[in-house]
Amino acid sequence: MSDDVRMAASASDPSGAEAWWTDLRWLVNADPERVLGLLASDADSDARLMAAVYRASVDVHRDVPAWVRRQLLALDAARYGDRGLSARIAAVSVEDVEAEPWRVLWSTGAQSAPNFQMNPSGHIGGVDAVATTFSDGRHVVVTSSKDQTVRVRDLETGRPVGGPMNDLNGRVWAVATEVVDGRPYVVTASDWAVRAWDLATRQPTGEMPGISGEVWCLGTAVLQGRPCALASDDDMSVRVWDLASAEQVGALTGHDDFLMAIDTLVIDDRPHAVGCMSGGTVWRWDLTTGQPVGEPLPGHDGEAWAVATAIVGSRAHAITAGYDATVRVWDLVMGREVGRLVGHEGTVSAVLTAVIGGELRVVTGGSDGTVCLWEPAAGRQIGRELVFPAPVHALTVTPEGSLVVGFGGDVAALSLHADAGSTGP
Repeated sequence: MSDDVRMAASASDPSGAEAWWTDLRWLVNADPERVLGLLASDADSDARLMAAVYRASVDVHRDVPAWVRRQLLALDAARYGDRGLSARIAAVSVEDVEAEPWRVLWSTGAQSAPNFQMNPSGHIGGVDAVATTFSDGRHVVVTSSKDQTVRVRDLETGRPVGGPMNDLNGRVWAVATEVVDGRPYVVTASDWAVRAWDLATRQPTGEMPGISGEVWCLGTAVLQGRPCALASDDDMSVRVWDLASAEQVGALTGHDDFLMAIDTLVIDDRPHAVGCMSGGTVWRWDLTTGQPVGEPLPGHDGEAWAVATAIVGSRAHAITAGYDATVRVWDLVMGREVGRLVGHEGTVSAVLTAVIGGELRVVTGGSDGTVCLWEPAAGRQIGRELVFPAPVHALTVTPEGSLVVGFGGDVAALSLHADAGSTGP
């Protein structure tokens, strides 16, 4: 914060005023040490709520610019269930920084102040994967966790829909959704098992054969009209199963490393898969034959943990990310790296592509607790990053443009404005 802004905040310090906690502009812009001095003992319930919101992520926002504090306070207000307060905080003016091009729809909260209960998170372990689908007339968010459960929430409200899915054979590393015979299915990848579940009944419809170890990633595709799942375990085999029959119908071959992430796309009317391997290479397969396409791409320094595919400028591309903190863009037709998206500090563990505001975007999340929005053709970051109080391990975007983020043991849904990212940072 500049000296001028700091002095202005001090001059308008509401210390001693009857409703200091209502001055949101001061709370966002003032020196955190001055604010913390007012949070100790106010008897008003609104003041105690604001104090709880302010303290929730104070270890993160204490030493950051005011616009980052604005983001975190808006998120934490939603974690305490006050969406109106969240919206008002997001609209607070910060010198030389525009209002955020998003609003928090809802967020869970894993930790609470003694006098106020955060929205229950459901999960008691880290969220490793998120997916969305349409079920029983509404959009839902499906999350999986190291706590060995899968949970479902209403996308609009964040409220739980039914109970958790249990008996999942350990930590659930990945989750995907697919429609099978007109019914929404959830596919889970965990320690020792890949299973399909009927989302409406929460009952398993089949366990995929051949798994004998941990399954770290999961992909889905439609092959010859049949919804299929793809996954790998400790023996390095990548198997393909028919979700309706739970039978293996194929396998991907040629590689000599463990599969860490996989995505699918259609190239020249044929289904393909792109996989990131534990040694950092990027592989391509024709899903009809199971054979590799071209030579493996040299990839990352260390494990590659995330991959997404998209058509950029009429050509098939893959975007990969990993342990080396890089996000790389590959032209799959040319078989070479064509760009890098630079902005994260630390491991990048989630990447996806989505159409937001009518434009193709790449969204990335990492161990630095940030989510970044990118224009892949230009290779530039769009706007400011979103900041979260814990590492981001899971992302998805709905067709309507809502962003769902798994951070730590919590999940948040944010609505991006239609023109989000149309201007530079």
